[in-house]
Amino acid sequence: MKELVIPPPAKRDSNSVEMIRTWIAEQGLHCTINVGLYRDNGEHDEATAWGIILADVVRHLANAVEERYGDNQDSTIKAVVRSFAKELQLPTSDADGYFWHN
Repeated sequence: MKELVIPPPAKRDSNSVEMIRTWIAEQGLHCTINVGLYRDNGEHDEATAWGIILADVVRHLANAVEERYGDNQDSTIKAVVRSFAKELQLPTSDADGYFWHN
């Protein structure tokens, strides 16, 4: 298994919380998602909070693609949003599985 590096701030902060892990394995996407953190703490609606997280991830992706390949960040964001909307409307695969609580 090829794991990514944990960001140094996450290692330094004793209050850091892992929110999502995603793998491509056995020809499919597999995720572990920390659902409930926001609602359980009365901070935000869970869906709204995850929308913010996913938007932040897209911006980080756009930054990384620009740094690695020189692609324009705005173009990358627009392409991801188009792909995201299309995939939600017409999924290329099922999103089924199980949910475990800690």
